[in-house]
Amino acid sequence: MAKKTRKKTKAASAAKKPGALDDIPTDDLAKEMRRRERQMNRLLSRREKLVSQIEELDRQIESFGGPASYGGFGLTSTGKPRRRPRNEKSLSEALSSVLKNKIMSVTEAAEAVQRAGYQTTSSSFRTIVNQTLIKDPRFKKVSRGKYTAK
Repeated sequence: MAKKTRKKTKAASAAKKPGALDDIPTDDLAKEMRRRERQMNRLLSRREKLVSQIEELDRQIESFGGPASYGGFGLTSTGKPRRRPRNEKSLSEALSSVLKNKIMSVTEAAEAVQRAGYQTTSSSFRTIVNQTLIKDPRFKKVSRGKYTAK
């Protein structure tokens, strides 16, 4: 005769996992929460001190005629907001006009597009051009690293 087995429910199997919260006494959980809160308060206090030090440094830099803050997301080294250039044509349109009846490498195409007036502030513009040439169906790969417009 076959042995009958009981199917475990998800709740029953979850309760049996090692490290489950059911195995930890409530007072130990409360103790851990207090410890973490004290640690967070220490970190917040340390952060406030660092922010005040940075503000003092900014005031000193400004007194010498420098920018109030250096770098940061969306700011140039002079502290001015970085503006993204606006082009009349998209990169794909500019590439197709540059590559029409010509075969160029990715580097040559990137340089030609910029000479034609396409503006960018990207430090990896060549990579962006490469991805555009690969993905856009308007371009045809002639040989390794060489592309033309269809």
